[in-house]
Amino acid sequence: MNRISFVLFFCVNILIAQQTEYVDFKKVESVLLFNQMKVDSTVFNSYEVKFDILKQTDSIYLDAIDMKFLNVSLDKAAVNFKNDGKKLIVYNTFESNKTYTLNFLFFASPKKAMYFIDWDYEDGNKQIWTQGQGKYTSNWLPSIDDMNDKIEFDLSVVAPKGYQVISNGKMVSKRETPTYNLWQFDMQNPMSSYLVALVIGKYKKTVKHSKSGIPLEMYYYPKDHSKFEPTYRYTKQIFDFLEEEIGVPYPWQNYKQVPVKDFLYAGMENTSATIFADSFVIDSIAFVDKNYVNVNAHELAHQWFGDLVTETSGTHHWLQEGFATYYALLAERDIFGEDYYYWRLYEYAQELLEQDKAGGSTSLLNPKSSSTTFYKKGAWVLHLLREEVGDEAFKKGVKQYLKNHKFENVETKDFISEVEKTSGVDLNDFVNKWIESPSLNYEDMEGFFYLTSTSYKGFLQLDCSVSKAACFEFIKSTDNTYLKSEVIRRLKGDLPKDIFANSDIMVRQAVAQSLTEIPTELKSNYESLLNDASYLTIETALFNLWKNFPLEREKYFNKTKDIQGFNDKNVRLLWLTLALITEDYESENKQVFLNELTSYTSPKYGFELRQNAFFYLDQIQACEEACKENLKQATTHHNWRFKKFAKTLLEKENK
Repeated sequence: MNRISFVLFFCVNILIAQQTEYVDFKKVESVLLFNQMKVDSTVFNSYEVKFDILKQTDSIYLDAIDMKFLNVSLDKAAVNFKNDGKKLIVYNTFESNKTYTLNFLFFASPKKAMYFIDWDYEDGNKQIWTQGQGKYTSNWLPSIDDMNDKIEFDLSVVAPKGYQVISNGKMVSKRETPTYNLWQFDMQNPMSSYLVALVIGKYKKTVKHSKSGIPLEMYYYPKDHSKFEPTYRYTKQIFDFLEEEIGVPYPWQNYKQVPVKDFLYAGMENTSATIFADSFVIDSIAFVDKNYVNVNAHELAHQWFGDLVTETSGTHHWLQEGFATYYALLAERDIFGEDYYYWRLYEYAQELLEQDKAGGSTSLLNPKSSSTTFYKKGAWVLHLLREEVGDEAFKKGVKQYLKNHKFENVETKDFISEVEKTSGVDLNDFVNKWIESPSLNYEDMEGFFYLTSTSYKGFLQLDCSVSKAACFEFIKSTDNTYLKSEVIRRLKGDLPKDIFANSDIMVRQAVAQSLTEIPTELKSNYESLLNDASYLTIETALFNLWKNFPLEREKYFNKTKDIQGFNDKNVRLLWLTLALITEDYESENKQVFLNELTSYTSPKYGFELRQNAFFYLDQIQACEEACKENLKQATTHHNWRFKKFAKTLLEKENK
């Protein structure tokens, strides 16, 4: 089949920002039927929605991109309406203080915000998933492109048997037929339209319960049963920690997490239903270098900061991303300890400093600020605010902020005023310095480390180019793995002779990355890195050993030939590439190696794996006909970064 289209049956109450003083839409009820149908096919059904008119008006409207409508009725009577391709406008003499019911059918075939994955491939991982933020839910569901209206969305979905359906809220029923199932979901509280979510795919799930009794539904592909535990490791601990730390009960009926192929971002905090990239589905070895913990905690924190209370506009975007970043970091501190927490703060500060040096520092209230500003500076501001007013006042202020503004839209002043009330501190100077000013104030960030930690005080005073001995001594004296690893990297391969005596996996990884020119006397020690439980370490060590000791390449190939690596097969792709360009290694299998490497450019694989395969084939000038066909297909991919990469590479290949 070339494309799945679908019919969506819809009963709606909608309002947009321009209508908020005239209309209060309370609830959307929508039935969606996915089928292989022609564009002009029609299926009839009916649902309804009620809305209140606050002030008399002659029309209401909702965002609906390139949809068709049938049987539009108001209180069961035909009504005048206009469909301009972007909005459905309903005309009537709407009287104030009166409740109305709107019904209609609609058909949509969205070009964005809803994605049909692998339906063109018989053996593909067939999925449908949505992404409303930044893409507009109104492409697949009549809704509001402005986040300032909050509505209860209750979806019902007809899907083929064998497929799971995941959406917002609680699944209240599942009606089965021989070929299709009808899934019905109920939300009890309102949310912004961009947070409406839907996933259809083949999944299994495990359900655990939080300390407070909230069901935690964790989905995974049937083939990935062995990866379930490392992927969702610490999920219950994160949930219990955030509920206790925030001090406000989780505001929704349940919490679901589902991985999807070729997702646009790391994760998305749809109300009660986080969607995340399946590149985070990992085994226990991958957990060391690439795990889901931070994304897991970040998207869960959004259930309070972004979903329960929502920014009024991009001017206050840090109230969502800064909070989610900060609370995710607190959850990680609970898991990984204080050293991890301070190291991440230090990394955030360095990223902000680099941005500042490039002239990119902006106010937190600048809606055009970078993600680095909204996320990293936002997290730092909350950390410093807590230091300013004290732990008790900060936590109480956050709690009151959430309670007093639940299911509402907020501005920065709403949060600050709550903290001022609980702390008794005038925060005007703090707001001017850290929130309104475009200045970074990096010296104050660095000063925090000087005052907080003797380890960081010593670390910040190091200059390995001036005193290598001081850096050697620091490596020997500190037990902070993160600082030790960073100093090793700064030494750029000029390392203490006893460096391999350290068995810490992060330290050894830093050694692998730093020591690119391997002295003969360290050869056997360096070879031991191929045994480490880290795919990143193995990848680095394989390349450096291959480069430094050409006479022993066969030994290194044989040692690593069965290792795949992350989901993007980082170790396997490097292995195949090196095997192809090593003249005296298995000449009879060169075509087999090339075929395998080329096969990973196919659209049936995730875009991360495809991009790496394209990169390696380009590097060894082996992107042949099949590769180029797949590259051409990649230029139409829905992920814009991958699409841009493919277009650039195709232009290069065609020269």
